Amino acid sequence: MLFSVFMLALRSVQRNLLRSFLTILGIVIGVSAVITMVTLGNGATQAIETQITSLGTNLLIVSPGQRIGGGGGGGGVPQFTEEDALAIQAQIGGVAAVAPQGRAGVTVVGNGRNWVTSVTGSTNEWFVTGNWKLAAGRLFDPDEQRAGAAVCIVGETVRREIWGATAGATGLGAQLRVKQFSCSVIGILASKGQGGMGDQDDAVIVPLHTLQRRVTGTHKVGMLSVSMEDGSDSTRLKASLRQLLRERRKLTDSDDDNFNIFDTQQLAETLSSTMGVLTALLGAVAAVSLLVGGIGIMNIMLVSVTERTREIGLRLAVGALEGEVLLQFLIEAVVLSAIGGLIGIVIATGASYGGSILMAVPYGFDPTINAVAMLFSALIGVVFGYFPARRAARMDPIEALRHE
Repeated sequence: MLFSVFMLALRSVQRNLLRSFLTILGIVIGVSAVITMVTLGNGATQAIETQITSLGTNLLIVSPGQRIGGGGGGGGVPQFTEEDALAIQAQIGGVAAVAPQGRAGVTVVGNGRNWVTSVTGSTNEWFVTGNWKLAAGRLFDPDEQRAGAAVCIVGETVRREIWGATAGATGLGAQLRVKQFSCSVIGILASKGQGGMGDQDDAVIVPLHTLQRRVTGTHKVGMLSVSMEDGSDSTRLKASLRQLLRERRKLTDSDDDNFNIFDTQQLAETLSSTMGVLTALLGAVAAVSLLVGGIGIMNIMLVSVTERTREIGLRLAVGALEGEVLLQFLIEAVVLSAIGGLIGIVIATGASYGGSILMAVPYGFDPTINAVAMLFSALIGVVFGYFPARRAARMDPIEALRHE
């Protein structure tokens, strides 16, 4: 019986193709909008997590300056020293690596080309805290770090802008003039691409003492990168770090911190949570279209019941049960909404893929949201198709047969 009722429902849809299409248009729009919004939202969340993870694993960034907000700023606040980094490494448990670093904007010249970039001075721990790998070459050796040797490691963007146009040239072993001194390129960083602060590959790395002596002329450092060991209690470690820095900077109990501790993991969790809320909100707004589509199905089904009153009366007169008539019109409504759901999934797949390319976020087919959207569209057919189906099933056969 179910098969017969299903075939009757399909024939009814085929008899009025245009009307059927207009009926399910709300369902199509609703399903495609929900799936597209959720898929793109998940892709944006994944992109944010990837960018923050690229900054470093379990990373704390310590910078000088008053607390963020409330008019706080970094003006007149003392910076850090290399000794601060050594003290953190020696006195706080759970620290994997500490990298003091300074930075300056420079113009680099090499291979007859020039490029405006930033030069970062640090130790080999900088590559650990920032999750950096080498595509070619080597890191600084201890003598080069102590003596402030004229050596450097360049990012992929700098390599491409300076040596990329020359066939077969990698830049490894070549000379690169950084501001007023020339250094030998001993390594090429593996590419990371764009990050939260711009192009991460647009950088030149030199030993910390090289930057201090040849570029900035000061022994102060602008930032400390602290990488925590896996499984470390970040709350405890940050409290210990804060206490140590307050002691080293001779702050009294009444003094505010003149430094900021920035936890990248907390930022990732906060942004992911925010994106999740926004995605859910957009999905809920898009789901309103499903309700509108359901109302459209109910209206058309009521029209269909009125048009087929004599048919319904004839079926009831020859022995059809009320339940069979109810099931026929209910299945017809479910078939309409299910077809709309399938078309919506197809459209959403294409829209999500195209949107992910335009937004430069990862695309991932989520079977869960597609299945939920499909089931919800079928449920819409049941809910909004029940009243017209019930009305058809409860018709008086005699009155129905008299209907003109």
